[in-house]
Amino acid sequence: MKRITLRLPDQQIELLEQMVEAGEFPTISEAVRDAVRQLIERRAGRVLKESDQISFKV
Repeated sequence: MKRITLRLPDQQIELLEQMVEAGEFPTISEAVRDAVRQLIERRAGRVLKESDQISFKV
């Protein structure tokens, strides 16, 4: 697993901390990983489909 650096507004960090305190996630890192997984699930198919179309046009 690789590490990345991420800057977020204070308000978002505070909300993530509250989610961890409420037991929604074990850590802030896991909350962010969950958000990234959801983003990939929603959008990756479209990006991959578009890249396939580009390769056929060339």
